[in-house]
Amino acid sequence: MTLQELQKEYLEYLEIEKGRALKTIENYDRYLLRFLTFSGARNPADITDEVVRKYRLHLNRGAGEGGAALKKQTQAYHLIALRNFLKFLSRRDVKTLAAEKIELGKMPSHEVSFLEGDELERLLRVSGATTLSGLRDRAMLELFFSTGLRVSELCALNRMSVNLSRDEFSVKGKGDKIRVVFLSDAAKTALTEYLKKRDDVDEAMFVSVRAQDKKDPTRLTPRSVQRMIKKHAIAAGITKEVTPHKLRHSFATDLLRNGADLRSVQALLGHANITTTQIYTHITDRSLRDIHHKFHGTSRKK
Repeated sequence: MTLQELQKEYLEYLEIEKGRALKTIENYDRYLLRFLTFSGARNPADITDEVVRKYRLHLNRGAGEGGAALKKQTQAYHLIALRNFLKFLSRRDVKTLAAEKIELGKMPSHEVSFLEGDELERLLRVSGATTLSGLRDRAMLELFFSTGLRVSELCALNRMSVNLSRDEFSVKGKGDKIRVVFLSDAAKTALTEYLKKRDDVDEAMFVSVRAQDKKDPTRLTPRSVQRMIKKHAIAAGITKEVTPHKLRHSFATDLLRNGADLRSVQALLGHANITTTQIYTHITDRSLRDIHHKFHGTSRKK
């Protein structure tokens, strides 16, 4: 079989046997296609140490848009996809380069950016209009901070999926995993006021509210939500870039700063691996700061 045929089988294996999300499969397809296009490999035996070495240089020097280098994290995604593909071939007893030959480079520390308390309050106040669009935007922002939802998860919400008589609801996250998220009083109030103002019957929780869409509103897209947040952040005088994911970071940081344990935050965020959640600890570990203040320099104070 050619590599193209084996690639197709691998993607089907990811979908059927591994149960990977379609978005993940699309990404793997794109990463592997880039390798096959660059290398010109047609058969498994064509994948060699030298081919992979040249491919890694290509990713690092000019595989991005306009010939720019790809980010280190993006390069790692490409190599992980290739390595997992080689593991699949090995399980099929197909002779090719051993997956263990591909080592991932050291990744730079992930810097987490979030909103401080005063910035968050300013952002929420600026969106507090009484119009339908203002109520909608306020509800979205409160929901982001209350639940830590990903923007795709928020956009996929339906009115029937959120029971406002309860303070919690289930959401389907990455890999179709279900988790429970919780509503703050502020988020519950904002959602109630927004839904009372709606006079359409569309099932989507968050819809367009332009005049031309009033009779036939459309579900908001992640891109439109990003634009909404950026608009309100500018109006609130926040100079840093504000995105839906930054609000998710703010949710996690707020929990950890106030004493939540890492495992609980992992569950609330829907992270499959605790190492993903650990990106927050270096900026939120209050106990280390307290220990430093309590014990450092005590001899000089006497």
